[in-house]
Amino acid sequence: MKVLIVDDEPLARERIREMLKRHSEVESITEATNGGEAIKSIRSDKPDVVFLDIQMPDMTGFQVLESLGPKQLSQIPALIFVTAFEEHALRAFDHNALDYLLKPFDRERFAVALGRANAQMLDQNASNGRILNLLEQLREKEDYLDWLTIKKDERILLLKVEDIHWIEANGNYILIKFQDNSQLMRETINNIAGRLDPKMFMRIHRSTIVNVNQIKELQVWARGEYRVVMKNGNAFTLSRGYREAFNAFLKKRTLQ
Repeated sequence: MKVLIVDDEPLARERIREMLKRHSEVESITEATNGGEAIKSIRSDKPDVVFLDIQMPDMTGFQVLESLGPKQLSQIPALIFVTAFEEHALRAFDHNALDYLLKPFDRERFAVALGRANAQMLDQNASNGRILNLLEQLREKEDYLDWLTIKKDERILLLKVEDIHWIEANGNYILIKFQDNSQLMRETINNIAGRLDPKMFMRIHRSTIVNVNQIKELQVWARGEYRVVMKNGNAFTLSRGYREAFNAFLKKRTLQ
């Protein structure tokens, strides 16, 4: 059994790795720290079992699956979500007979999940169908933000999300840029990233999210670096950690 652990938290990856070492059927263990690395590893290493975190800085676990597409998804015998989602989200996984680990989990629960992974590996066709069914249901169920409410003096501003040009991290706040103004909101960029429609917003840096509808062009700089130039002239660096996800987005949603 070849296992891939996908999680941006070092302690979470270490915990899963330590538990896997207790199971003799596990032959090799590799790790990915974000969605982009996960996509690369799944394509190149073809793991038998993937422990996939849902909330990661660059993209969600669901977006990883969407970026892979049906053909590559069909090559994953067993997929186990690692999540801190609320109970209503976990029920969606139950209905598809895919397993999940709710943080924090113990050794007994982990052993059950790994046992189910073994069973799924023996029934490849059924496993493929469950993964594709889950992906389809997630597309239907995902509920992204349409509006933001920001308190300002004695007013509450109601701001349409699709009008956002970009978002920048500012400590425990985010700076939200619109056409003619900017708003400061008490929220972390990691939290809001998972609530934005990935068809409209892309994270290009650990501190920057951009509205793809506001991108004018990409500029190739020295050493393979990219600059994302917005329609109003502002430019941001596309960091290496987010390039794979950005390229996957372009490949899937643009005519080249």
